Amino acid sequence: MYYRPQPPTDPELLRTLTQKQKELIQQVIIQKPEFTLRTLAGCDSSFIGENILSVFVLLRYPELDILEIQYNYAPVEMPYVPGFLAFREAPNLLKAYEKLQTKPDLIMVDGHGISHPRRLGIASYLGVLLQKPTMGVAKKILVGKYELPAPEKGNLTPIFHRDELIANTLRTKDNVKPVFVSAGHLMDLETATRIALETARKHKLPEPTRLADHYAEELKKEVR
Repeated sequence: MYYRPQPPTDPELLRTLTQKQKELIQQVIIQKPEFTLRTLAGCDSSFIGENILSVFVLLRYPELDILEIQYNYAPVEMPYVPGFLAFREAPNLLKAYEKLQTKPDLIMVDGHGISHPRRLGIASYLGVLLQKPTMGVAKKILVGKYELPAPEKGNLTPIFHRDELIANTLRTKDNVKPVFVSAGHLMDLETATRIALETARKHKLPEPTRLADHYAEELKKEVR
């Protein structure tokens, strides 16, 4: 397999991103959400060459009926910089979000919230920019240590990083690999974990992010 090395990161861009990240981290609020949950949206992004496809799927809660699907497909505005993927994804996610006719009470992001080396994954980043409650449900761990939970649905174990509880490893289906749930913004870990489990019906992934991932794959066929 041919590997194309990434060009070196522009030092000025790195300084700018680092400063912006520090500012946003200070704005992240972890708390019990202050809402009556009636709608929630799942979102996901997929890179296609030099372009990015971002999808939002709006659902009624607790029925999880689909109310709306919106997406945005556009050129990527920023080069890849390790540790700053959220800055690359967020601009297009925001454009897809703006197309929603009804804004959700909660956004479930396919990715991480504060379970990030510097506590600013895409769910936290998006939450601060939108000032909306957000949570992350990721398929892979980014940082931290944990033990596998028991194999039955509903079991969980904590994830710690630098002696801080940053996420839960959650079994959403019997004998299937767990997901990694974290608070994003205006959300706490306990509530995020409960909602992730409640919305995981027949599949490993909770319905909001599962459907966002599904429609991202379907829409890829249209935009290519």
